[in-house]
Amino acid sequence: MAAPLVLVVLVAVTLRAALYRSSLAAFISERVEVASPLSAWKRVVEGLALLDLGVSPYSGAIFHETPLIIYLFHFLIEYAELVFMITDVLTAVALYLAIQDYNKVVFKKQKLLIELDKYAPDVAELIRTPMEMHYIPLKVALFYLLNPYTVMSCVAKSTCAINNTVIAFFILATIKGSAFLSAVFLALATYQSLYPVTLFAPALLYLLQRQFIPIKPKSKSFWLYTMQYAALYLCSLVVIICLSFFLLNSWDFIPSVYGFILSVPDLTPNIGLFWYFFAEMFEHFSLFFVCVFQINVFFYTIPLAVKLKEHPVFFMFVQLAIISIFKSYPTVGDVALYMAFLPVWSHLYRFLRNIFILSCVLIVCSLLFPVLWHLWIYAGSANSNFYYAITLTFNIGQILLISDYFYAFLRREYYLTHGLHLTRQDGTEAMLVLK
Repeated sequence: MAAPLVLVVLVAVTLRAALYRSSLAAFISERVEVASPLSAWKRVVEGLALLDLGVSPYSGAIFHETPLIIYLFHFLIEYAELVFMITDVLTAVALYLAIQDYNKVVFKKQKLLIELDKYAPDVAELIRTPMEMHYIPLKVALFYLLNPYTVMSCVAKSTCAINNTVIAFFILATIKGSAFLSAVFLALATYQSLYPVTLFAPALLYLLQRQFIPIKPKSKSFWLYTMQYAALYLCSLVVIICLSFFLLNSWDFIPSVYGFILSVPDLTPNIGLFWYFFAEMFEHFSLFFVCVFQINVFFYTIPLAVKLKEHPVFFMFVQLAIISIFKSYPTVGDVALYMAFLPVWSHLYRFLRNIFILSCVLIVCSLLFPVLWHLWIYAGSANSNFYYAITLTFNIGQILLISDYFYAFLRREYYLTHGLHLTRQDGTEAMLVLK
């Protein structure tokens, strides 16, 4: 399996290197779908220029990345293109290794449940085989490295690529069962973009399963392990934030990074839901609706944790999708990360209801983004309503896609325990409905 992975990596690196040298690089780096006010490379360059002049990069209203990012590129600015290509490769390799381990865990769990007669007798066709699961890690790496969204993020040198790498290593550490590394990488991901704090719940649930600790609120071992993991996470986060303070000798980065993410002052158009809504809103209503919009990312964590407590990796996938849809400054790089997991759930395809239509919606929206932007900004024959309409359609498509996968996952789990051929009490065929 190593040889195909190396081949995929070589193709991906060659493609990125060719695009860096083409005239498309400048065009892609200016696209609002690829670079947000948080992750745009030109803003990082602006911050570096201020730092070189001995001025705090947060003294203006341009730079909103974290101190560790600016100091990373302070030393590696000459090799920026190489850094972004390496981060993409590291992300793909981390996801490859993570899914490889996850498949082993899934197969062992499935074998145990079969031996314990936990599955219905007529569900043999739903049982996953080693041959079926063999190429899934390679497909995940392929889906990430050759996804046009990932390629464009890399070519635009969007710092979203670095955030994805940190999250990928967090997933790898979690699936490997390393609580310490999982907490450190989760703290680093939270430090980078705040919203990954919601991944604490699926990581904890997975680690509890690895330790064979029952997920019961009355269990002392449950609370002890939870407190240990939370302490590791919080201590790591405090250390990273304190390191940032020592680098800058200032706390200016906290309002400039996290205040900026939460208050959404920059209404530059992007593929998110915030910008148009707040551009049209009266100022005295904005605080209330910012809170309403921001709570969406965090609101679903608890109900999902209750429903998917036995399936934390699927929970993690859904949570990554929720973050990419509802965060304040999303880019296509965020979408690429959760889409890389779609091959992991290939066994759900038979239960998906609208996969073809939703795939077409997402592809068409992706193609229409630059068209409607040109009509609005350059041709003057359209307005912001057109661009926001396609943004809204794109996000609705993502929401319906994740809902479809969620429905398919729950449906398969129900069939495994109750059988494929459901009947009513009177003997007639029954239909499964998700409520």
